Amino acid sequence: MSSRKKLKMVASDMEVAAGKAARAGPASAGFPAAAGAPDPEVRAVAKRRQFSAAYKLAVLAQVDELTEPGAIGALLRREALYSSQLTGWRREREAGALQALGRRRGRKARTTPEQKRMAALEKRNARLERELEQARLIIEVQKKLCTLLGLPTAEEQPTGSES
Repeated sequence: MSSRKKLKMVASDMEVAAGKAARAGPASAGFPAAAGAPDPEVRAVAKRRQFSAAYKLAVLAQVDELTEPGAIGALLRREALYSSQLTGWRREREAGALQALGRRRGRKARTTPEQKRMAALEKRNARLERELEQARLIIEVQKKLCTLLGLPTAEEQPTGSES
């Protein structure tokens, strides 16, 4: 949400509060409204709804049972959902049922320095293993080339220390 919209919302909230205070009289001008009466105004900052995996599965089960035209739309209106949410939930259900449906959104947890070090070491180990395999393959090709050309290999050549 842009800062301009936030400022407008805050300004309108202040105007609403000033209007209530003026209607209520001078005695309650600086105090909030009574606890018993709910505030009919829209909140300044919207809160993201979170759906549990069980709720998602229950809604998908209801949708799967519906066969009449318009019944799914009525269910979506009753539950205040969008059809795109159903599409995403179906895809998640096919990918792995409760595990995919119950996943957390947002940033991943921070890694500790030890975890970073382990990841770096594992990455280095994998790189070194690839290089070793490549070196073994090159040596094997060189041996085959020496045998094809009739050249002596390192294993066949006598060492200088033997007499």
